[in-house]
Amino acid sequence: MTVIVLEPNESSNAENETAVDGELDVPRRNAFGHDFRDFEKESMRNAIVQECYRKNHIYQTCEFANKKKEEYGKLNKAEMSIWECCELLKDYVDESDPDLDEPQIDHLLQTAEAIRRHHPHEHWLHLTALIHDLGKVLLHPAFGEEPQWCAVVFQGKSGLSEPSIQHQAMHRHGAYTFLMNDEDKEMLKWLQVFNKYDLYSKSKVKINQEEVKPYYLSLIKKYFPEKLKW
Repeated sequence: MTVIVLEPNESSNAENETAVDGELDVPRRNAFGHDFRDFEKESMRNAIVQECYRKNHIYQTCEFANKKKEEYGKLNKAEMSIWECCELLKDYVDESDPDLDEPQIDHLLQTAEAIRRHHPHEHWLHLTALIHDLGKVLLHPAFGEEPQWCAVVFQGKSGLSEPSIQHQAMHRHGAYTFLMNDEDKEMLKWLQVFNKYDLYSKSKVKINQEEVKPYYLSLIKKYFPEKLKW
């Protein structure tokens, strides 16, 4: 597998342009000097992103997804710890994300550490951030070296008739509340916290993995078995 890493636009001063959003300083521009989540901007990075989603919408049919669900549901690909799984992502850059050009493990740690700084007592949320993108492990040869379009969800035949439905409308604008029960509404508060850090914690400043590893190993030990079947 070829991993393409593009250099950011250093002249944009993206990391210095921020807006305050609660506890988090929200950058106005991503590392490429573009608006966050701008899928339309013409750039080499977005060309990769658009191709990923083009293939995703063509090939990730309901039939394909059910086949993969059956294959991976057997949990016979590997046996390893959560941290070992995180380390498998050190060589992969997410081709579906226009704001990210760092290895996936860096994104996991950046998200988790940003939440940890501002919500130090929500240990479960730190761990949630650490594991939230472990599905990208499908790209690893141990899991069949799936193409990146396979590791991004396209909800064909989801039962919702409006093709423009998107998660951000729920996160940011309170859409679809008529579909939610009381538990959903309570969890949405935490989802909105997580979503903000997942998006805006992306940075060229790397987290020292060895320095934070003992903390996350302690959380993994608390919430997970030593080894899991994958």
